[in-house]
Amino acid sequence: MNGPAHPSKARREAPEPGPRRHTRVDLLLTHPVGWTILRLAIPNSTVMLVQVLIGLLEVYFVARLGLDALAGVTLVFPLLALTVAISQGATGGGIVTSVARALGRGDAAEANAYPWYALVLAVPLGLATTTFMYVFGPPIYRAMGGHGAALAISLQYSGVVFGGATLIWTFNLLLAAVRGTGNLRVPVVVVCSGAAVLVPLSPLLIFGGFGVPALGPIGGGVALLVYYGGGSLAYAVYLWGHRGVLRPSRTPPRLALAPALTVLKIGGVSAIIAASTNVTLTLVTAYVGAHGIAALAGYGSASRLEFLLVPISYGIGGPVGMVVSASLGAGLIERARQAAWTGSAIGAAVTAAIGLVGALFAPQWIALFNDDPVAISAGVQYLHDVGPFFGFFGLGFVLYCVGQATRRLSASLVGALTRALIAAAGGYLLLRWHASLMLNFFAVSAGMMAFGLIPLWSLIRRVGFERPGEASPTVALLKSSSQ
Repeated sequence: MNGPAHPSKARREAPEPGPRRHTRVDLLLTHPVGWTILRLAIPNSTVMLVQVLIGLLEVYFVARLGLDALAGVTLVFPLLALTVAISQGATGGGIVTSVARALGRGDAAEANAYPWYALVLAVPLGLATTTFMYVFGPPIYRAMGGHGAALAISLQYSGVVFGGATLIWTFNLLLAAVRGTGNLRVPVVVVCSGAAVLVPLSPLLIFGGFGVPALGPIGGGVALLVYYGGGSLAYAVYLWGHRGVLRPSRTPPRLALAPALTVLKIGGVSAIIAASTNVTLTLVTAYVGAHGIAALAGYGSASRLEFLLVPISYGIGGPVGMVVSASLGAGLIERARQAAWTGSAIGAAVTAAIGLVGALFAPQWIALFNDDPVAISAGVQYLHDVGPFFGFFGLGFVLYCVGQATRRLSASLVGALTRALIAAAGGYLLLRWHASLMLNFFAVSAGMMAFGLIPLWSLIRRVGFERPGEASPTVALLKSSSQ
């Protein structure tokens, strides 16, 4: 006979209805999982893609100043991209998931404190970034091949951009506080409005006009800081104007150490994962370059398609992390697992489709960027060999966002480091053995598989989805083996 559900189980599996819960929180907790993820993924992907296009547009404008200017800014761009990735996706991911978990738990007081945590963390982390780049920037740029006029420009540009690193951190951490509520409309408006201002402002400051003096390459850096400063102000007005879910106090509250440490812990491990991705791409580029300039040019043309994977994967993974965090906070364990599986499938399918289309139309894609036969051959080979494995990258990236939500990032960290190890050790050995470029690309594919499959095993074992008082699978196995 089927009786009524146990009250405690009912509380765990269905959120308590009530007029106080905001409709955005209701979206994360009660609406169909797949539909919710897709609904949030579209604006989230838009934000990420616009951010990428902003960087590409600036490079385009600076390139018109000549090769030295282009080379100088190019040296700085990877470190700037890494700073954005760490502040937005890594530490910002800690803010997003913490806000969503607190709202799911119904703890409005804790959720309302996170915009203040964002500010408190942004200032020292921004100053630390500025100090680090002031001390270590010059030797890093020299090690990357910078010299002469290009090095001088890179130092000037770096000094401007990283001199305002606190604005970059403030922008991305306040953005994370807004995203944690499930509101992605405001970030789209802020980012797109900022881009609309930046597009005419950047060339105006670089080339001059209308009474504005030409600043050269550093004009692009000044325009970027205007973008981040204006965006930070817009998010602050929205949050402290109490126009959304969060209602932070107008004066600084008494903040506890534990929530800040949780955000930093998630951000620290996530930063290692983000950095390992950049290191992997750098190593692959170096090893491909050993096969000649034409091979490097072909790989560069092909890998431009791969650059789309990160914003698209995070566009999907970010909403998955929100739904998982809010569901875990509300005690909806099975909904959280369903969100993790559904989001992983969507992320893998979308990125796999990109890779398969790229492999199918590889000659046409590479021909858009150069017409050298050797370069085209190398680029086509890369997309044929690696494109079919793009789905594993999307899978791994979404599971990385799930790890942020469950606060169990060990599997994603192992997957990312394994991928970097395969790229470093595998590529080095293949060079020593004078192996073909095809085997080098096979190592890249193997690394992508490791990045996706290692955290997938963790999801299969329900790590991070235990009910209160329930031991993790690893702990349960150790206890059973000791008996």
